[in-house]
Amino acid sequence: MLHERTGLTLGALCEGLDMRRQSVSQHLELLEAANLVTSVRDGRRKLHYLNPVPIHQIQSRWIWKFEEPQLAVLEGVKNRAEENAMTESSQASPVPDYIYTTYIMATAEQVWNALTDPDLTATFWGHAQVSDWTVGSRVEHVRADGSGIADAAGTVIEVDPPRRLSFGFDEPNQIDDSTSEQSLVTFEIESLRDIVKLTLTHSRFRSLSDREAVGQGWPAVLANLKTLLETGSVLPTAPWEFHADERAAQMAKHG
Repeated sequence: MLHERTGLTLGALCEGLDMRRQSVSQHLELLEAANLVTSVRDGRRKLHYLNPVPIHQIQSRWIWKFEEPQLAVLEGVKNRAEENAMTESSQASPVPDYIYTTYIMATAEQVWNALTDPDLTATFWGHAQVSDWTVGSRVEHVRADGSGIADAAGTVIEVDPPRRLSFGFDEPNQIDDSTSEQSLVTFEIESLRDIVKLTLTHSRFRSLSDREAVGQGWPAVLANLKTLLETGSVLPTAPWEFHADERAAQMAKHG
């Protein structure tokens, strides 16, 4: 039910289930203890959300290697059967995650602050990341030109300062669509004596073209972040200007 519609109360989850309310509550407590479900207080209500991060980690780290040979055979059969009708969006193979690692001469707290402070993100990203950074809240990727236009948005999934931050990152009009799965951005921050290892994972792409697009943007953003934290200034030329046409086309979609 939470996969189909996020932010449900206990009462809403009990509807249609042949279970006592107490049993449903106990089941939710087990899922929360396993970090598979998170809950957020909204006044007197308690809203529940799926936490896809550990589920994805189980799939990518443990299950996939056992399934791969069988899935490869099934995919081959499917491809041959649908050879003339196959499109990129209907392919059985998942689009690979995009992973980028960089090392920064800074503290974990400084990196965390840079990733969550709207003024700092506007400085090195060209957009301000605006959120209260609580699980279940909305995060918006707002232009730094004062227009207030958000070119991307998502739901905050995991907040563990200063080690791990995970949130949805997608078209703003997709966020309230319960049938649409947001792409997922996760930052992992590891302290190594006097430096920080910052690993970005961007997953759940709808297509290879989406993955290729972020593959152009993330190196520029993280290079600017690294330069800002190590020197106090961003790069003299905004690195995303190397892809100015693609960036302009993306922003034109939102006005």
